[in-house]
Amino acid sequence: VKAVLKKREYGPKYTQNNFITGVRAINEFCLKSSDLDQLRKIKRRSPHDDTETFTVYLRSDVEAKSLEVWGSPEALARERKRRKEAEIKYRENLFRNQRLLWEYKEFFGNTKPRSSSAAMFFKGPGKVVMVAICINGLNFFFKLLAWVYTGSASMFSEAIHSLADTCNQALLALGISQSARTPDPSHPYGFTNMRYIASLISGVGIFMMGAGLSWYHGIIGLLHPHPVESLLWAYCILAGSLVSEGATLLVAINEIRRSARAKGLSFYQYVVQSRDPSTNVVLLEDAAAVLSVAVAATCMGLTSLTGNPYYDSVGSLGVGTLLGTVSAFLIYTNTEALLGRSIEPEQLQRLTELLESDPVVRAIHDVKATDMGMSKVRFKAEVDFDGRVVTRSYLEKQDIEQLLQEIQQVKTLEELEAFMLKHGENIIDTLGAEVDRLEKDLKQRNPDVRHVDLEIL
Repeated sequence: VKAVLKKREYGPKYTQNNFITGVRAINEFCLKSSDLDQLRKIKRRSPHDDTETFTVYLRSDVEAKSLEVWGSPEALARERKRRKEAEIKYRENLFRNQRLLWEYKEFFGNTKPRSSSAAMFFKGPGKVVMVAICINGLNFFFKLLAWVYTGSASMFSEAIHSLADTCNQALLALGISQSARTPDPSHPYGFTNMRYIASLISGVGIFMMGAGLSWYHGIIGLLHPHPVESLLWAYCILAGSLVSEGATLLVAINEIRRSARAKGLSFYQYVVQSRDPSTNVVLLEDAAAVLSVAVAATCMGLTSLTGNPYYDSVGSLGVGTLLGTVSAFLIYTNTEALLGRSIEPEQLQRLTELLESDPVVRAIHDVKATDMGMSKVRFKAEVDFDGRVVTRSYLEKQDIEQLLQEIQQVKTLEELEAFMLKHGENIIDTLGAEVDRLEKDLKQRNPDVRHVDLEIL
């Protein structure tokens, strides 16, 4: 006759013995830290790399203590509701005080040192965007004056082009500042994708505001042509715009070259993969601006030589087509980035080989490595762990002779159950430690890996 243990039913009473942290005990059960001093403290393995162990409490002990403090579940529920209302009121007051402080600084002058978010605009992509905003804003002003003076359709398209670039780059600056926000409970993976969102909206803005108005003005010029006034000042402004746009283009090219070299990618790969969306927008907008200046100057020159205003309208259509092409590329690349694309196959292969070469791993399945944007990778895999290696790793840390004595003292089924439960839980903790070790190795092998999810089969 086989001796088998009686199957145990695990109900809510058993799950009350789950562990919870001190922070949850204070927040969810409305206790004070002094109330926890009287409870049993249990040391458990920490899920964080920088902490070896941390203290937890039995949920049943915490619930009993909360009832002792508050007297009844109803009183505890009222206290939770009161604290929730107080928290909402505190946040409202905090927002109001921040608003008053901002108005005070605006009135008396802000003498506070620049924050880290402001420092972002003095280097890297932020610097490129700020330079582009200043230059495109000046170009828009002078091109608008030239259009008012000459009535040229091509010059109108150039003015609209510079206005669209200025607005879009202001939007990019907002995206850069928002992407630096720290993660919160509502956005646990941070706000990095704000750069891609701003770049996507920028691409749509170029298409609607830049390309749309340029096409509209060009078509109107073809349907209702009118003579163009002297274009001398328009040529001078276009020449100045060519120099300024070219300078911004060189700044963007140098920044992308530096970043691509740091990532080990070619210039073309870095742009196509949209590794830095903000700099990409500046690069493409300024490249389109330089080309559109050439198109506008050529068509205006033909109009001056022939006296035919149709050439000027064709130039407006050409500028609109160029802007439409740039906007389509930006929309496509940023949409791909927001959808979450896989990392390079070579990088994925290196991470896979690292897992498969570890003795504790028997097999891996369903491997996914998603680029979350701005060189942040999320790695996920289903791992079949070798239980024998995990168990041996646990036994290597035990006193084998003492363990043998414990086995020899087992005489009844109850003693056997207690022995197996004790060491079974310790083996599970060892498995958790092995998972932590593998996650740490993956992050060291590829620093871009920020989040690792290993599912145990």
